[in-house]
Amino acid sequence: DEILAPYGCEMTWEIKAGLMGKNDQASTAHLFSALPSIALSPEDFLSQRRALQAQRWPHVKLLPGATKLIAHLHAHGIPMAVATGSSRAPFVLKTAHLPETFGLFGDNVVCADDARMLGRKSKPAPDVFLQAAQLLDRSEYDGSKGLVFEDGIPTSRPLVADPQLQQVAGADTSLVVPPETRPMASLEDFAPEEYGLPPYST
Repeated sequence: DEILAPYGCEMTWEIKAGLMGKNDQASTAHLFSALPSIALSPEDFLSQRRALQAQRWPHVKLLPGATKLIAHLHAHGIPMAVATGSSRAPFVLKTAHLPETFGLFGDNVVCADDARMLGRKSKPAPDVFLQAAQLLDRSEYDGSKGLVFEDGIPTSRPLVADPQLQQVAGADTSLVVPPETRPMASLEDFAPEEYGLPPYST
């Protein structure tokens, strides 16, 4: 909205839902398809957005409950990975100041512009999730299920592509989620034991 407001436009939830999880090119194309009369070029929009991101991302905070959940899974030896629609450089910009949390993932991170994603589709397609699952060598955990946490617009496609992947949405509750997804207003509401994981210690 900070960029769009001077042009008499606003970022509605409907537009925002279509941007979530997409890379720069795809999200910008979606935005400008929704605002065809805006007197701003896609190139200028991206330039302004990247400047704001560079200023603010190094100070972002984790969602409530995220630190506790990640530390809990790591402490119990639960394999986990990050599957993000962001390119590698923005991902580093958003996470470098949070090494105590993101360091627990080690090298298990898949970004949209990684070589392993070449020729594959970006979110909301399931490709990035499935690549992350391969990083964990799930063949060692035969019969176990994968659990996807998605803070953007949820998609049921990973469930279709791999029935062993369940999905929990920590997205804004005003967004519509598929029936296979369990919406959650906050990660603080997550109960690990409901998914066959070790419970939090009281």
